[in-house]
Parts: sequence; C-alpha cells; structure tokens
Amino acid sequence: MASLYKKPVISRDPDTGEKIKGKSKKWWGRFKDALGREKRVPLATDKRAAQAMLNELVKKTEREAAGLADPFEEHAKRPIREHIDAYQMHLQHKGNSAQYVYEVVEKVRRMAKGCKWKLITDLVPGDVQRCLAELRAGGLSVQTSNHYLRAVKQFSRWLVRDRRAPNDPLMHLSKMNVQVDRRHDRRPLSPAEFARLVAAAEVGKRVESIPGPDRAMMYVLSAWTGFRKGEIGSLTCRSFDLDGNPPMATVEAAYSKRKRQDSQVLHSDVVALLRKWLAGKNGIGDKELLFPICGRVPGGTERKTAKMMRRDLQAAREKWIEEADTEEEKAQRERSDFLAYCDSAGRYADFHANRHTFVTSLERAGVTPRKAQTLARHSDIRLTMGVYTHVGRADLTAAIETLPGPPKGKKKSGDGRTEAA
Repeated sequence: MASLYKKPVISRDPDTGEKIKGKSKKWWGRFKDALGREKRVPLATDKRAAQAMLNELVKKTEREAAGLADPFEEHAKRPIREHIDAYQMHLQHKGNSAQYVYEVVEKVRRMAKGCKWKLITDLVPGDVQRCLAELRAGGLSVQTSNHYLRAVKQFSRWLVRDRRAPNDPLMHLSKMNVQVDRRHDRRPLSPAEFARLVAAAEVGKRVESIPGPDRAMMYVLSAWTGFRKGEIGSLTCRSFDLDGNPPMATVEAAYSKRKRQDSQVLHSDVVALLRKWLAGKNGIGDKELLFPICGRVPGGTERKTAKMMRRDLQAAREKWIEEADTEEEKAQRERSDFLAYCDSAGRYADFHANRHTFVTSLERAGVTPRKAQTLARHSDIRLTMGVYTHVGRADLTAAIETLPGPPKGKKKSGDGRTEAA
C-alpha cells in the first residue's frame, strides 16, 4: 500500500549544539515496485503535489507489472545534449571521417540551440522551418539550408532506429529547390580550355606549396577519373596498377565519399602521362602521398585547390589574350568567358569543376547514362544527368546537325513528270 510520510531528521541547535529531532520539509513516498521491492523516494513540500507524484509512480509501477511500460520514457527525460553526444559517438563508430562527424553534429547542435530544444520530445517540424528561415534571412544559401535540414533529419531518424523515440516528427519535411538560389554553380572546361590550363600549370610557380607539374597531373587525374579533392589527396604509388589489364587507380574506402573502395579505369594517355610524371619522382615511397592536399588524409595538409585553379586559369587566360593578332581580337577575347575562373553566368571553374568536366566529357563521347552514372560513382542518375552533365550551345548544335535534313520539295523530270527531290 502506498503512503506519504515525512522523514525524521536530526539537526543541531546553532547556539547550544544540542541535537534537535524534526521532520523533513519534503514529503516522501513509500510504495512497492513491479518486483515487489519497497521503494522510498522524496517528492514535494506540498502534500497535494506529493500525493499526485506518488499516484503517478504507483500507476507507472502497475503498468510495468502488466507489461505496459513505456520504453521511451527514460529517454524522453534526458537532456537532448546527451542524445546528440550519443549520436556523435554513433557516427564515429561507423567509420566516418572526423571532419564529416564534426560538420553534421555541429549542424544538429546549432539547430537544437536555434529551436530551443531541451528534450527530444521538443522536436517540432514548425521549429525547424522557422529556424531555417531565420538562417536564410541572415544570408545562408538554400543549399546550405538543405544541408542543415538533412543533418537534423538524420538525427531524428537515428532516434527512432536506436529506440530512443517512438516516431520521427521530421519525416515529412522536404528540401527546398536549390535552383532558386544558386551560390556556387560550376562549369566544365572545354577541351581547348583544359589543354591551356594544363600547359600553364606545368610551367607555373608553386601555389599552396604544390609545384606546377604536380598541379597539372592533379588536374588531368581529376578530369579523367572524376576523383574528388580528398580522393586525389589520398593517392600513393600503391594506388595505381599501371600494368594491369585494364590499368586502374584505386581509392581506399576511408577516403572515398561512398565509404567503399573505389577503382577507376585509366585512359591509356593518362597512364603514359603518369609514367612520365612518376619517373621524375625519384626516391618516393610506395606509401608516400603523391598529392598532399587534403587535411583529412594522414600526412596531408589542407590546401586551397580553388586558389590553384584560379591562378593557373588566370595565367592561361592572360597568355591567350596576348596571342591575339589585332587589338579588336584582343578586346573580344577580354570580353570572352574562355578560361575565366568565374564566367558571366556566375559559374565557377574550381577544382571540383574538373569532376563536372569528366562527366560532361562522357556525355560528349556518347557514353550511355547508365555507364556515366557508374563511372561517376553516383547513387542517383538524376545527380549524374542533372548536375554534372552540362549541355552547351555547341553540343546542341552538333546534335541538331546529326539529324537527317528535311525533304527539299519536288522537281520536274525531263519527261515532265514530278519527282521527289
């Protein structure tokens, strides 16, 4: 039988030092748990409040005894910061890079702070939408806003999978259309632009401590394999099998964006360039990084590859403009987007744009969309065709010219009969 009582307490008189018997200020509750064990817990100073709390404890005990206990109750009482810390450990144990874990968890923390969440039961879709709208009003792009939404939705889904919450309240929230707010679109380089870029890099000075010939080799590898910055930065001599049939380049799972070992077939001309470049790297170890440009790779240093591209494109463009035969031609070239790091449409030719060049080149070569998706290592064909494949006016013109011409009308033969032309 549950009951309320005040716990006897003994204090000392501050003047005389004598012991004084009294009662606790709080009411205590006595009850038996689901296993029949007696429990005594402090409740409240107000008797009616204490009785209500005791009744709730008894009710909970009865539900546990009947097998109707709420498995999420304890998690619901814990501060949300404890759940976020546990989520961080979950991401780390999955083998994600430290940078990825930091970026995702920081976005979740910022959302929790902006939405003023204290418990996981506070997760409300309206709070997320309001907080993201405030961030966009403060200058955040739609694409970055989508990254925040993805991070907090991943956290919400994990709460359900880890049996910390009964449902996912953020399930129905969807990303915004990034096309209405593009901040850093990229463009592929044409074959003529890329050739001049490589030529300028080969004779260029060091940029971000990377020699010109090394930058040129990086650009070629990126544009003929589709490897990203971190993947290029992880390559060693052991990453290449130049004598294989076919020759291959392999990125270990720890550095691949897909978190799996990725191998890419190498073009024969790329193999020849690699052999020549590696021949000049006397004494380099099999495990030594060839391009130490990524801080996430052990032994690497974070380098600004966009700065490299900008410098080399600028040098190539200046030389191209100087080669103009007349002042009029020079003025035309200066107005042109040829070799521009950022063109008139606001599209950038940074290091990641080489991956756009790779996928677009596959389309220009007539590679089927399914093969292009596989070579680009995309899980969604829409990403391959909608983001990385660029179709310009020259491509459209060439496509139209492949069509057969229309009928040319009718003409009269020598005997006066009408024939199709």
